[in-house]
Amino acid sequence: MPKPFASSADLGDKTPTLEILADGVYALTAEGDPNIGAVEGEDFLVCFEALATPAAARDWLTVLRAHTDKPIRYLVLSHYHAVRTLGASAFNAPVIIAHDRTRSLIAERGKQDWESELGRMPRLFKDPDGIPGLTWPTTTFSSTLTIDLGGDRGDLDLAYCGRGHTEGDIVAWLPRHRILFAGDLVETQAALYTGDAFHREWATGTLDHVASFGAETLVGGRGAVAHGRDEAAAAVAQTRDFLDTMIRETGRVKDAGGALRDAFEAVHAALAPAYGRWPIFEHCLPFDVSRLWDEMDGVERPRIWTADRDREVWAALQD
Repeated sequence: MPKPFASSADLGDKTPTLEILADGVYALTAEGDPNIGAVEGEDFLVCFEALATPAAARDWLTVLRAHTDKPIRYLVLSHYHAVRTLGASAFNAPVIIAHDRTRSLIAERGKQDWESELGRMPRLFKDPDGIPGLTWPTTTFSSTLTIDLGGDRGDLDLAYCGRGHTEGDIVAWLPRHRILFAGDLVETQAALYTGDAFHREWATGTLDHVASFGAETLVGGRGAVAHGRDEAAAAVAQTRDFLDTMIRETGRVKDAGGALRDAFEAVHAALAPAYGRWPIFEHCLPFDVSRLWDEMDGVERPRIWTADRDREVWAALQD
């Protein structure tokens, strides 16, 4: 029997868990679904990530409003993917922040990505008809941007660490608490999606930059919060190992004159013992290996995923 396409058969509800990481610092995880967070300023809120639809975002805001009624001033988007951006209208944030390249990617491929991700992960798109359109950042930056939280709350530092999961990923760092919201540059006990990635840069300089913060609490893009310096370092290390294994096995197959299907099978065999039971492993791997194969063929920027291309790659590798 062919495997169901991507996460199309993943229709069961996930249990959300709200964690208060420090005074006024919140993270919501949900068994491998996209994570989301918020940080209180003196008299305002900064929210991190927007989920896939306004309806899904409103569910999160209902949970958050049990703890704070401060108005949302900033919405920070770690990157351009639909499941991170299309719920933005629910926040009514006057300032939406992303990297310069994220804005460019939304313009270049946001519509196709929306259609692609809706087909791959329908459960995440609660009431998709409520999405008013693509999300457009109002403020972008190239390297760093600091938000003064006011009073004695310190700063929230936004930083670009290099190309990785996409061209434009950013992280959010609270130096006072040593808490890092890493977006999808780091996953904690969840498989990596690398279909729009720059694998070699991510596995080296970009993750080196992420590790350099020395986080004592790390919220990855998916999976449980990593508590303590050792767990945070382990999350970075497992992300690097996933990438390194993909690079090694795909390179070995390519050097031997093999084909894309051979590389997929080799990567799957190498990763499955450690990562095969983690969320979205089977979903991600065909798209991951396809992008890495292109990258090793000299395709500098990821090809745009469309609903049709998704199905073609799935049929070639996963069925």
